[in-house]
Amino acid sequence: MPSDNEIKAWKEDQLIRSEFFHRKLHEYGLLEIAYELESIKGEKLDWKIDLSITPLAWDKVIHKGIKPIRVFAHPQVLKENPKRVSYYRMLSMVSQKSMNNVGLSINGCEIYGHSLDSTSSLNLSKYLNKIICMLIENDDVIDEREFDLWRAMAAGTQAQGSWQNIKGNKAEILIKDTIEKRLKETNQMLKEGLEGRSKVSNLRDGRILRMGSEPDLAFYRNGKIEMALEIKGGIDTAGALERFGAALKSLRRAKLENPEAITILLMHEASITATANGEIGGSSDIDHLFTIGDMISSDEKRSQLFKILKI
Repeated sequence: MPSDNEIKAWKEDQLIRSEFFHRKLHEYGLLEIAYELESIKGEKLDWKIDLSITPLAWDKVIHKGIKPIRVFAHPQVLKENPKRVSYYRMLSMVSQKSMNNVGLSINGCEIYGHSLDSTSSLNLSKYLNKIICMLIENDDVIDEREFDLWRAMAAGTQAQGSWQNIKGNKAEILIKDTIEKRLKETNQMLKEGLEGRSKVSNLRDGRILRMGSEPDLAFYRNGKIEMALEIKGGIDTAGALERFGAALKSLRRAKLENPEAITILLMHEASITATANGEIGGSSDIDHLFTIGDMISSDEKRSQLFKILKI
């Protein structure tokens, strides 16, 4: 039977994973592209050219009253917006990697919107339509809502792959993304760049935000640190004190550099053991403490952090 702390740790890990997948949904633009395609008058497209659409699959779609553009890829549609490739690729339930493996690289158009020429858009349409037709023909009865499920299955698999490929602290990545998103939404970011392994952003108020390590996130003004934030997202309770010690060391360094610097610690609730909690309460090097779970699920706590960070 897992302990209370272990249950807390797994609950917070579930929150992080759920929020990660939710963000991927929007990052992939699944809804935006679907609505975009629905607004296109597909009847004005030339469907008589060879698009590798089988008569049986076409008839099954038409007889159900489903707009062909919702199901079958057309080169003109892909050329107009190359990111639409992801819609039909997910509909065919194949991965980006597998497309690269068959000589049809799509990362450029799906991720960055790189333009497609007539040959590439036609080849992609024909290849994906072959798979989509096979899936339709294998169903005795087709349901329009099933097409959304096909895309959802492919998107979920893709998000799972991204989740597994993340190196290091998943909570740290999520919190940094949250802060970066806030800065962009409120139009506070002027310029972004890289300095070594750190991501550096110039803000409208004259501050510089550096996302790196030790501290994980810091705000500077005129070369002087003003705020330091450490994120410790491990859920292993056995290593809680070690993680806390590393965070404390980093925040203490910020205080030594500037005694007026504001220091913030984010940890999993399960990692805040009685010993760690006592040290946090007795430390003058930590000004504010938040839990990872609060940052994900509590609007009030997120707002408190944004207010402290002046963003």
